[in-house]
Amino acid sequence: MALTIFVGFLVLATLGAPIAFAIAISTGMGIWSQGLIPPSVIVQRMYTSLDSFALAAIPFFLLAGDLMGAGGISRRLINFANALVGHIRNGLAMVNVLTSMFFAGISGSAVADTSAIGAVLIPAMIEEGYDMDFSVVITATSSCIGPIIPPSITMIILGVTADISIGGLFLAGYVPGILIGIALMVMSYFFSGTVITSRGQFSLKQVWTTFQDSFLALIMPLIIIVGIIAGVFTPTEAGAIAAFYAFIIGCFVYRELSLEEIPKILLHTAITTAAINFCLAAASVFGWIMAIERIPQLFTSRILALSDNPTIILFLVNLLLLFTGMIMDTTPAILILAPILFPLATKVGIDQLHFGIIMAVNLCIGMCTPPYGVCLFVATSIARTNVASIVRKLIPFVLSMVAVLFLITYVPALPMFLPRLVLGSF
Repeated sequence: MALTIFVGFLVLATLGAPIAFAIAISTGMGIWSQGLIPPSVIVQRMYTSLDSFALAAIPFFLLAGDLMGAGGISRRLINFANALVGHIRNGLAMVNVLTSMFFAGISGSAVADTSAIGAVLIPAMIEEGYDMDFSVVITATSSCIGPIIPPSITMIILGVTADISIGGLFLAGYVPGILIGIALMVMSYFFSGTVITSRGQFSLKQVWTTFQDSFLALIMPLIIIVGIIAGVFTPTEAGAIAAFYAFIIGCFVYRELSLEEIPKILLHTAITTAAINFCLAAASVFGWIMAIERIPQLFTSRILALSDNPTIILFLVNLLLLFTGMIMDTTPAILILAPILFPLATKVGIDQLHFGIIMAVNLCIGMCTPPYGVCLFVATSIARTNVASIVRKLIPFVLSMVAVLFLITYVPALPMFLPRLVLGSF
């Protein structure tokens, strides 16, 4: 059965079928080929997989990101980032990265980051004299920080799938996200292609003014993470609070979010949530079949036959995940691979939370690597160019992100610092 499912999935994915449909159809083919499982059981498994209080956080965080994006947040964050680093050589490129880091703490979505920030900064960078390909590359790569710095929809799905602390994953994401941001800024300084000189002098007054203007947006991530860690509310309740907070700030404080826009925003959130949930439901049956066929145990035994050294296993897993991220979205990749890889990590003594953040960062890097690279496609569509033309300039930036990945892989104290400091149990 497992072989039928894998072959069917690969064929459908190669033909360009949406991943959720490829998973659902290939799983259905495998089950039909055996005829041992009643259809009612399959439907029940799909329903049960979505019957989770934690998964209800996804539409709330999506809604919060959409509301804050439409409420003038992007412009304020860009102004604040510009006041901080705009005066440095190639400053607007660094503003792009820093804004993505700020926006990551609001939306939790790489695609939302690319759309909101890229629509403003890609044209601005081209107008200022930056190479168009570089402008696209720095926007796409920095947007991948979105699901790493919390809140993160990717981490919510990973936490539910692997049964690990979502709050712990949130805390573990800060250091990797910041390190990737710093790495991309350094690369922007040296590899922009065109050197753009200083855009003025650093001004504490401007920093303070723009900070005040963006303060209400900047504290939202703090409210979320402190509330979750302190036990004031769950991740799902945090999502609801974030959405309500975004509505109040956008409508009544910044007054840039009109009530006429709300139905469109709600519709977009509903469609996105439905797509994610369909993928979750389809992949849950896929994972159930894999468990019945003992695929995780077989995979673990095969890898351990090669080596039981955690260092080597982590290296091999990183290669597998980097490749997977190139051809598949983060959600189905987590749902398919987490049940297989986490038992392997447990077997060789790798901390589950540490392994979770490695997996999250790996798959987020895949969002800016072709041929899948969804952030690349969004950024290139904004700049009206194509992915093939930017691959050469993309390589050093992706390599810098991979360098950070291996750093947090083999120096676990970096991502685990905040979870151990705040939670004390990891």
